[in-house]
Amino acid sequence: MKLLIICSTLDLKYRLGCTPSWWQLFKAFHESGHDVITVPFLGDPVESLWWRTYPNPCALESKAYNSVLACGKMLGISMLSGRTKRDAKKQSIPTQHIQKKWSSAIRKILAKEENIGAVLFISVPIPYISGIAEKVRTEFQIPVLFFEGDMPIALPQYVESSGYKFSYYTDADLSEFDAFFTNSKGVIPELAELGARNIHPLYYAVDPQLFQYVGVEKEIDISFFGYGTGFRETWIKTMITGASRKMTDARFVVGGRDMGRDLGRAEFAGDLSYSAFRDFCCRSRICLNITRASHASVSASSSARPFELAAFGACIVSNPCEGLGEWFETGKEIIVVKDQDDAIKWYTDLLQSEDLRLKIGDAARKRVLKDHTWDLRTDQMVSIIRRLAV
Repeated sequence: MKLLIICSTLDLKYRLGCTPSWWQLFKAFHESGHDVITVPFLGDPVESLWWRTYPNPCALESKAYNSVLACGKMLGISMLSGRTKRDAKKQSIPTQHIQKKWSSAIRKILAKEENIGAVLFISVPIPYISGIAEKVRTEFQIPVLFFEGDMPIALPQYVESSGYKFSYYTDADLSEFDAFFTNSKGVIPELAELGARNIHPLYYAVDPQLFQYVGVEKEIDISFFGYGTGFRETWIKTMITGASRKMTDARFVVGGRDMGRDLGRAEFAGDLSYSAFRDFCCRSRICLNITRASHASVSASSSARPFELAAFGACIVSNPCEGLGEWFETGKEIIVVKDQDDAIKWYTDLLQSEDLRLKIGDAARKRVLKDHTWDLRTDQMVSIIRRLAV
Protein backbone atom coordinates (compact mmCIF):
# COMPACT_ATOMS: atom_id res chain seq x y z
CA MET A 1 0.00 0.00 0.00
CA LYS A 2 1.14 3.53 -0.77
CA LEU A 3 0.52 6.04 2.03
CA LEU A 4 0.69 9.81 2.00
CA ILE A 5 1.45 11.00 5.54
CA ILE A 6 1.42 14.62 6.72
CA CYS A 7 3.08 14.69 10.14
CA SER A 8 3.96 17.31 12.74
CA THR A 9 7.63 17.38 11.71
CA LEU A 10 10.38 15.10 10.45
CA ASP A 11 13.24 17.20 11.77
CA LEU A 12 14.62 16.07 15.13
CA LYS A 13 16.13 19.50 15.79
CA TYR A 14 12.73 20.86 16.78
CA ARG A 15 12.77 18.47 19.75
CA LEU A 16 9.10 17.59 19.50
CA GLY A 17 8.78 14.56 21.76
CA CYS A 18 6.79 12.50 19.27
CA THR A 19 9.15 12.82 16.31
CA PRO A 20 11.36 9.76 17.11
CA SER A 21 8.19 7.69 17.34
CA TRP A 22 7.05 8.86 13.90
CA TRP A 23 10.42 7.83 12.48
CA GLN A 24 9.93 4.36 13.94
CA LEU A 25 6.35 4.16 12.69
CA PHE A 26 7.34 5.06 9.13
CA LYS A 27 10.25 2.62 9.26
CA ALA A 28 7.83 -0.12 10.33
CA PHE A 29 5.50 0.71 7.43
CA HIS A 30 8.45 0.50 5.02
CA GLU A 31 9.74 -2.78 6.42
CA SER A 32 6.24 -4.24 6.07
CA GLY A 33 6.38 -3.54 2.34
CA HIS A 34 4.45 -0.27 2.20
CA ASP A 35 5.51 2.81 0.21
CA VAL A 36 5.63 5.81 2.56
CA ILE A 37 5.47 9.39 1.29
CA THR A 38 5.82 12.07 3.97
CA VAL A 39 5.36 15.82 4.16
CA PRO A 40 6.22 17.74 7.36
CA PHE A 41 3.85 20.38 8.70
CA LEU A 42 6.73 22.14 10.50
CA GLY A 43 10.08 22.70 8.85
CA ASP A 44 11.70 21.14 5.82
CA PRO A 45 11.52 17.55 4.59
CA VAL A 46 14.10 15.07 5.84
CA GLU A 47 15.15 12.22 3.60
CA SER A 48 15.70 8.73 4.97
CA LEU A 49 16.06 5.11 3.94
CA TRP A 50 12.42 4.43 4.84
CA TRP A 51 10.33 7.13 3.20
CA ARG A 52 10.12 9.58 0.32
CA THR A 53 9.34 13.24 0.88
CA TYR A 54 7.69 16.21 -0.74
CA PRO A 55 8.34 19.83 0.28
CA ASN A 56 6.34 21.48 3.02
CA PRO A 57 4.17 24.00 1.12
CA CYS A 58 4.27 26.31 4.15
CA ALA A 59 7.86 25.70 5.23
CA LEU A 60 8.71 29.38 5.54
CA GLU A 61 5.50 30.22 7.39
CA SER A 62 5.84 27.25 9.75
CA LYS A 63 9.42 28.07 10.71
CA ALA A 64 8.67 31.74 11.21
CA TYR A 65 5.56 31.06 13.28
CA ASN A 66 7.37 28.43 15.36
CA SER A 67 10.11 30.96 16.15
CA VAL A 68 7.57 33.57 17.21
CA LEU A 69 5.75 31.07 19.43
CA ALA A 70 9.02 29.87 20.96
CA CYS A 71 9.99 33.45 21.79
CA GLY A 72 6.58 34.05 23.32
CA LYS A 73 6.98 30.96 25.47
CA MET A 74 10.42 32.08 26.65
CA LEU A 75 8.98 35.47 27.61
CA GLY A 76 6.04 33.88 29.39
CA ILE A 77 3.53 35.29 26.93
CA SER A 78 0.51 33.11 26.13
CA MET A 79 0.09 32.95 22.38
CA LEU A 80 -2.47 30.18 22.07
CA SER A 81 -4.59 30.57 18.95
CA GLY A 82 -8.16 29.56 18.42
CA ARG A 83 -9.08 29.56 22.12
CA THR A 84 -12.35 31.33 21.41
CA LYS A 85 -14.47 32.00 18.36
CA ARG A 86 -13.40 35.63 18.59
CA ASP A 87 -9.74 34.58 18.47
CA ALA A 88 -10.50 32.23 15.58
CA LYS A 89 -11.83 35.17 13.56
CA LYS A 90 -8.61 37.06 14.20
CA GLN A 91 -6.70 34.09 12.81
CA SER A 92 -8.99 33.57 9.80
CA ILE A 93 -6.78 35.19 7.14
CA PRO A 94 -3.53 33.30 7.94
CA THR A 95 -5.54 30.14 8.59
CA GLN A 96 -7.24 30.34 5.21
CA HIS A 97 -3.89 31.05 3.55
CA ILE A 98 -2.34 27.91 5.08
CA GLN A 99 -5.41 25.78 4.34
CA LYS A 100 -5.32 26.84 0.68
CA LYS A 101 -1.63 26.07 0.25
CA TRP A 102 -1.88 22.68 1.98
CA SER A 103 -5.00 21.70 0.05
CA SER A 104 -3.33 22.52 -3.25
CA ALA A 105 -0.10 20.70 -2.32
CA ILE A 106 -1.83 17.51 -1.16
CA ARG A 107 -4.06 17.32 -4.21
CA LYS A 108 -1.07 17.85 -6.53
CA ILE A 109 0.80 15.00 -4.85
CA LEU A 110 -2.23 12.71 -5.13
CA ALA A 111 -2.63 13.62 -8.81
CA LYS A 112 1.07 12.96 -9.50
CA GLU A 113 1.41 9.74 -7.55
CA GLU A 114 -0.55 6.66 -8.57
CA ASN A 115 -2.52 4.30 -6.36
CA ILE A 116 -2.17 6.06 -3.03
CA GLY A 117 -4.29 4.01 -0.65
CA ALA A 118 -4.90 6.60 2.08
CA VAL A 119 -3.95 9.99 3.45
CA LEU A 120 -2.92 10.09 7.11
CA PHE A 121 -2.48 13.24 9.19
CA ILE A 122 -0.40 12.87 12.37
CA SER A 123 -0.52 15.44 15.18
CA VAL A 124 -1.19 18.35 12.84
CA PRO A 125 -3.14 21.44 14.03
CA ILE A 126 -6.63 20.68 12.79
CA PRO A 127 -7.78 24.28 12.16
CA TYR A 128 -5.17 24.56 9.40
CA ILE A 129 -6.31 21.48 7.51
CA SER A 130 -10.06 21.88 7.91
CA GLY A 131 -11.97 20.89 4.78
CA ILE A 132 -9.06 19.13 3.08
CA ALA A 133 -10.25 15.63 3.96
CA GLU A 134 -13.59 16.16 2.22
CA LYS A 135 -11.89 17.45 -0.95
CA VAL A 136 -9.52 14.48 -1.02
CA ARG A 137 -12.31 11.99 -0.49
CA THR A 138 -14.47 13.59 -3.21
CA GLU A 139 -11.73 13.96 -5.84
CA PHE A 140 -9.71 10.78 -5.24
CA GLN A 141 -12.08 8.37 -3.45
CA ILE A 142 -9.54 7.40 -0.81
CA PRO A 143 -9.91 7.44 2.98
CA VAL A 144 -8.44 10.21 5.11
CA LEU A 145 -7.39 9.40 8.67
CA PHE A 146 -6.00 11.27 11.66
CA PHE A 147 -3.67 10.08 14.42
CA GLU A 148 -3.24 12.21 17.53
CA GLY A 149 -0.29 11.14 19.64
CA ASP A 150 -0.59 13.57 22.54
CA MET A 151 -3.94 12.96 24.17
CA PRO A 152 -5.35 14.04 26.56
CA ILE A 153 -3.02 17.02 26.95
CA ALA A 154 -3.86 18.35 23.47
CA LEU A 155 -7.50 18.86 24.46
CA PRO A 156 -8.63 22.45 25.18
CA GLN A 157 -9.04 21.95 28.94
CA TYR A 158 -5.33 21.09 29.28
CA VAL A 159 -3.61 23.00 26.53
CA GLU A 160 -2.99 26.41 28.12
CA SER A 161 -1.21 25.01 31.18
CA SER A 162 0.52 22.23 29.24
CA GLY A 163 3.22 24.29 27.57
CA TYR A 164 1.69 23.76 24.13
CA LYS A 165 2.37 26.64 21.79
CA PHE A 166 -1.20 26.78 20.46
CA SER A 167 -4.51 24.99 20.66
CA TYR A 168 -5.15 22.12 18.24
CA TYR A 169 -8.72 21.20 19.10
CA THR A 170 -10.73 24.27 20.14
CA ASP A 171 -13.89 24.29 17.97
CA ALA A 172 -12.50 21.38 15.92
CA ASP A 173 -14.88 19.22 13.90
CA LEU A 174 -13.38 15.75 13.67
CA SER A 175 -16.23 14.25 11.66
CA GLU A 176 -14.46 14.86 8.34
CA PHE A 177 -11.96 12.06 9.02
CA ASP A 178 -12.88 8.49 8.08
CA ALA A 179 -11.08 7.14 11.15
CA PHE A 180 -9.36 8.64 14.16
CA PHE A 181 -6.45 7.03 16.02
CA THR A 182 -5.56 8.15 19.52
CA ASN A 183 -2.83 7.27 22.00
CA SER A 184 -5.45 7.39 24.78
CA LYS A 185 -8.39 5.05 25.24
CA GLY A 186 -9.81 7.28 27.97
CA VAL A 187 -10.47 10.27 25.69
CA ILE A 188 -12.59 8.35 23.18
CA PRO A 189 -15.90 9.74 24.57
CA GLU A 190 -14.58 13.32 24.31
CA LEU A 191 -13.36 12.72 20.75
CA ALA A 192 -16.81 11.37 19.85
CA GLU A 193 -18.34 14.59 21.20
CA LEU A 194 -16.03 16.51 18.85
CA GLY A 195 -17.44 14.49 15.96
CA ALA A 196 -14.76 11.82 15.56
CA ARG A 197 -15.98 8.51 14.19
CA ASN A 198 -14.44 5.11 13.80
CA ILE A 199 -12.14 5.84 16.77
CA HIS A 200 -9.34 3.42 17.64
CA PRO A 201 -6.78 3.48 20.46
CA LEU A 202 -3.29 3.24 18.99
CA TYR A 203 -0.69 3.12 21.74
CA TYR A 204 2.94 4.04 21.56
CA ALA A 205 5.49 1.33 20.84
CA VAL A 206 9.16 0.86 19.95
CA ASP A 207 11.40 -0.46 17.24
CA PRO A 208 13.30 -3.11 19.26
CA GLN A 209 16.25 -2.90 16.86
CA LEU A 210 16.78 0.73 17.86
CA PHE A 211 15.89 0.37 21.54
CA GLN A 212 18.00 -2.36 23.06
CA TYR A 213 20.44 -2.64 25.93
CA VAL A 214 24.09 -1.77 25.41
CA GLY A 215 26.71 -3.06 27.80
CA VAL A 216 27.84 0.09 29.56
CA GLU A 217 28.83 0.38 33.21
CA LYS A 218 25.92 1.12 35.52
CA GLU A 219 27.12 4.18 37.39
CA ILE A 220 23.78 5.86 38.10
CA ASP A 221 21.51 4.45 40.78
CA ILE A 222 18.24 6.19 39.89
CA SER A 223 17.59 8.30 36.79
CA PHE A 224 14.80 10.27 35.17
CA PHE A 225 14.64 11.97 31.78
CA GLY A 226 11.84 14.27 30.68
CA TYR A 227 10.83 17.55 29.12
CA GLY A 228 9.35 19.93 31.69
CA THR A 229 7.82 19.54 35.12
CA GLY A 230 4.28 20.52 34.09
CA PHE A 231 1.69 18.13 35.55
CA ARG A 232 4.61 16.18 37.10
CA GLU A 233 5.35 18.42 40.09
CA THR A 234 3.87 16.18 42.79
CA TRP A 235 5.60 12.99 41.69
CA ILE A 236 8.95 14.66 40.97
CA LYS A 237 8.85 15.95 44.54
CA THR A 238 7.86 12.48 45.79
CA MET A 239 10.12 10.24 43.71
CA ILE A 240 13.16 12.49 43.24
CA THR A 241 13.35 15.56 45.48
CA GLY A 242 12.31 14.02 48.79
CA ALA A 243 13.69 10.55 48.13
CA SER A 244 17.13 11.83 47.10
CA ARG A 245 17.43 13.87 50.28
CA LYS A 246 16.74 10.83 52.43
CA MET A 247 18.81 8.33 50.39
CA THR A 248 22.14 10.04 50.84
CA ASP A 249 24.16 7.08 49.55
CA ALA A 250 22.24 6.81 46.25
CA ARG A 251 23.14 8.72 43.10
CA PHE A 252 20.11 10.36 41.48
CA VAL A 253 20.54 11.95 38.03
CA VAL A 254 17.92 13.92 36.08
CA GLY A 255 18.20 14.79 32.40
CA GLY A 256 16.02 16.86 30.09
CA ARG A 257 14.82 20.43 29.63
CA ASP A 258 12.74 22.93 31.59
CA MET A 259 13.30 21.10 34.88
CA GLY A 260 13.60 24.37 36.79
CA ARG A 261 12.51 23.24 40.22
CA ASP A 262 14.04 21.79 43.37
CA LEU A 263 15.44 18.35 42.55
CA GLY A 264 16.85 17.69 46.02
CA ARG A 265 20.25 15.97 45.86
CA ALA A 266 19.72 14.83 42.27
CA GLU A 267 22.34 15.88 39.74
CA PHE A 268 21.02 17.65 36.66
CA ALA A 269 22.60 16.37 33.45
CA GLY A 270 20.85 18.82 31.12
CA ASP A 271 19.36 17.93 27.79
CA LEU A 272 20.58 14.83 25.96
CA SER A 273 20.73 13.97 22.30
CA TYR A 274 18.51 11.14 21.14
CA SER A 275 21.55 8.88 20.80
CA ALA A 276 22.85 9.79 24.28
CA PHE A 277 19.46 8.96 25.81
CA ARG A 278 20.12 5.24 25.30
CA ASP A 279 23.41 5.30 27.21
CA PHE A 280 21.81 7.39 29.97
CA CYS A 281 19.13 4.75 30.52
CA CYS A 282 21.46 1.78 30.20
CA ARG A 283 23.89 3.33 32.72
CA SER A 284 21.07 3.45 35.29
CA ARG A 285 20.21 0.70 37.73
CA ILE A 286 16.67 2.07 38.11
CA CYS A 287 14.86 4.20 35.50
CA LEU A 288 11.90 6.31 36.58
CA ASN A 289 8.73 6.76 34.60
CA ILE A 290 7.01 9.92 35.88
CA THR A 291 3.93 10.39 33.74
CA ARG A 292 2.16 13.76 33.63
CA ALA A 293 -1.01 13.93 35.74
CA SER A 294 -3.06 14.68 32.63
CA HIS A 295 -1.99 11.33 31.12
CA ALA A 296 -1.85 9.43 34.40
CA SER A 297 -5.41 10.36 35.39
CA VAL A 298 -7.08 9.48 32.07
CA SER A 299 -7.31 5.75 31.51
CA ALA A 300 -4.81 4.12 29.16
CA SER A 301 -3.20 7.35 27.93
CA SER A 302 0.08 6.08 26.55
CA SER A 303 3.38 7.93 26.23
CA ALA A 304 6.53 6.64 24.61
CA ARG A 305 8.73 6.55 27.70
CA PRO A 306 7.66 3.31 29.47
CA PHE A 307 7.90 1.36 26.20
CA GLU A 308 11.34 2.80 25.46
CA LEU A 309 12.65 2.01 28.94
CA ALA A 310 11.20 -1.49 28.80
CA ALA A 311 12.85 -2.12 25.44
CA PHE A 312 16.20 -1.23 27.01
CA GLY A 313 15.53 -3.92 29.60
CA ALA A 314 15.43 -1.23 32.29
CA CYS A 315 14.13 -1.81 35.77
CA ILE A 316 11.28 0.72 35.74
CA VAL A 317 9.71 2.38 38.77
CA SER A 318 6.62 4.44 37.94
CA ASN A 319 4.10 6.75 39.52
CA PRO A 320 0.51 5.42 39.45
CA CYS A 321 -1.17 5.68 36.04
CA GLU A 322 -4.74 4.76 35.24
CA GLY A 323 -4.71 1.85 32.79
CA LEU A 324 -0.99 1.07 33.09
CA GLY A 325 -1.99 -2.59 33.33
CA GLU A 326 -3.17 -2.33 29.73
CA TRP A 327 0.51 -2.57 28.70
CA PHE A 328 2.53 -4.00 31.61
CA GLU A 329 1.96 -6.30 34.56
CA THR A 330 2.66 -4.26 37.66
CA GLY A 331 4.93 -5.90 40.20
CA LYS A 332 6.43 -8.15 37.54
CA GLU A 333 7.26 -5.98 34.51
CA ILE A 334 7.08 -2.55 36.13
CA ILE A 335 7.03 -1.31 39.74
CA VAL A 336 4.41 1.27 40.77
CA VAL A 337 4.86 3.25 43.99
CA LYS A 338 2.13 4.96 46.00
CA ASP A 339 4.08 7.56 48.01
CA GLN A 340 7.58 8.66 49.02
CA ASP A 341 8.07 5.98 51.67
CA ASP A 342 7.02 3.31 49.19
CA ALA A 343 9.41 4.73 46.59
CA ILE A 344 12.32 4.70 49.03
CA LYS A 345 11.53 1.13 50.07
CA TRP A 346 11.48 -0.07 46.45
CA TYR A 347 14.63 1.87 45.53
CA THR A 348 16.45 0.33 48.49
CA ASP A 349 15.32 -3.22 47.76
CA LEU A 350 16.10 -2.94 44.04
CA LEU A 351 19.53 -1.39 44.55
CA GLN A 352 20.39 -4.23 46.90
CA SER A 353 19.33 -6.95 44.43
CA GLU A 354 20.79 -6.99 40.96
CA ASP A 355 18.97 -10.25 40.27
CA LEU A 356 15.59 -8.65 40.99
CA ARG A 357 16.37 -5.66 38.78
CA LEU A 358 17.45 -7.90 35.91
CA LYS A 359 14.36 -10.08 36.33
CA ILE A 360 12.01 -7.09 36.12
CA GLY A 361 13.89 -5.55 33.19
CA ASP A 362 13.98 -8.81 31.26
CA ALA A 363 10.24 -9.34 31.79
CA ALA A 364 9.52 -5.79 30.57
CA ARG A 365 11.54 -6.24 27.38
CA LYS A 366 9.87 -9.57 26.63
CA ARG A 367 6.47 -7.90 27.01
CA VAL A 368 7.47 -5.16 24.58
CA LEU A 369 8.68 -7.66 22.01
CA LYS A 370 5.41 -9.57 22.33
CA ASP A 371 2.86 -6.74 22.39
CA HIS A 372 4.35 -3.29 21.84
CA THR A 373 6.35 -2.97 18.63
CA TRP A 374 5.65 -0.53 15.83
CA ASP A 375 5.36 -3.52 13.47
CA LEU A 376 2.28 -4.58 15.43
CA ARG A 377 0.87 -1.06 15.46
CA THR A 378 1.29 -0.68 11.69
CA ASP A 379 -0.50 -4.00 11.16
CA GLN A 380 -3.38 -2.59 13.21
CA MET A 381 -3.50 0.61 11.16
CA VAL A 382 -3.25 -1.12 7.79
CA SER A 383 -6.07 -3.49 8.71
CA ILE A 384 -8.35 -0.53 9.45
CA ILE A 385 -7.30 1.36 6.33
CA ARG A 386 -8.02 -1.68 4.13
CA ARG A 387 -11.50 -2.01 5.62
CA LEU A 388 -12.20 1.66 4.85
CA ALA A 389 -10.96 1.32 1.29
CA VAL A 390 -13.37 -1.50 0.44
